[in-house]
Amino acid sequence: MSRADDRSTARRALIVIGLVLATLMGLALVWATRRVLVWGLVAAFFAVALNPLVDRVERRLVRRRALATLLVFLAAFVLLAALGAMIVLPLADELGRFADRAPELLREARAGRGPVGEVLNRFHLLRYADTHADQIQRYGSRLGQPAVGVLRGVLEIVAAVLTVVVLAYLMVLEAPKIIAGTLQLIGDGAAERLRRIGRDSSRIITGYLSGNLLISVICGGLTFAVLVLVGVPFAGVIALVVALADLVPLVGATIGAIVAAGAGFLHSPTAGVVVLVFFVVYQQVENHLLQPVIMARAVRLNPLTVLVSVLLAAELAGLVGALLAIPVAGIGQVLLREFARTGRQALPVPAPAGPDAAAGGRAPGDGKPPPAGG
Repeated sequence: MSRADDRSTARRALIVIGLVLATLMGLALVWATRRVLVWGLVAAFFAVALNPLVDRVERRLVRRRALATLLVFLAAFVLLAALGAMIVLPLADELGRFADRAPELLREARAGRGPVGEVLNRFHLLRYADTHADQIQRYGSRLGQPAVGVLRGVLEIVAAVLTVVVLAYLMVLEAPKIIAGTLQLIGDGAAERLRRIGRDSSRIITGYLSGNLLISVICGGLTFAVLVLVGVPFAGVIALVVALADLVPLVGATIGAIVAAGAGFLHSPTAGVVVLVFFVVYQQVENHLLQPVIMARAVRLNPLTVLVSVLLAAELAGLVGALLAIPVAGIGQVLLREFARTGRQALPVPAPAGPDAAAGGRAPGDGKPPPAGG
């Protein structure tokens, strides 16, 4: 082998090693900044969903982009605050009543009377508590130890929410400049395709949000009806909590079931069992019927794609993956349709077969001399 071949082989090996190292460094950077990347992805999701509303307010009410963005975000904040007040205030009142009745409930539970005492007697929990009193006391003394970790987690959640809100606000505010600057860098054909992709992606995200809200309304309404039928107090507040929790795909109904079933068991064992059975049935119906069908119509994906994408994303990325699985699958379908269309247009179109081609495989004028004679 010549020296030139050796240098070429070494150069190729160095290129391959460099590409592998660059890929590993890129993956390490993504892993190290995964929290910030998730925040940015969630912010972009909400920015795309709110951008059409900001555009409409800017066209019809105000002429300044900053003021229209501020009005939309303030309206969303007021709506969320109102929903929070509808949940927190009644719950705070109920917790106050519970704190006042706590000593009486504790005496009834120890004596085996009242709804709590009946549950404890039914499942033999009083006997377990008597025989393991020292162990339960040790566990209770340890509950205050992870308070610092809980406080740190709450602060991280608050910081994440504020960061997502600020990022979404800036994305919506600067969206026209970003879009105009991006379109100036590419040609007219690519710009038209990019506009089409952006328009379809925005429609998908908006449809996903509306479909998810519809499913939550259905869940909250059915929960309210069941709680009223079994006589659980504060059925409206509990149903609202369940509806908000149901915004999370797959696991949201489970979170709501824990809250509603707990309230049912506190009211009576029969009510708790009825509510629990309702949620076991409803979660199966929602996960395998309501969500695939409604999301298929809202996002224009077939139900199988919706269900498989949610299951895979929840397994790979947890809660965030479950939230973003359906719009990401819809956007992927838009991209596939656009680039597959381009690929089909690039393929050569075969000439149509005619009588001449069938007879001799050649079209007129292909260089074959005409037959002699008349």
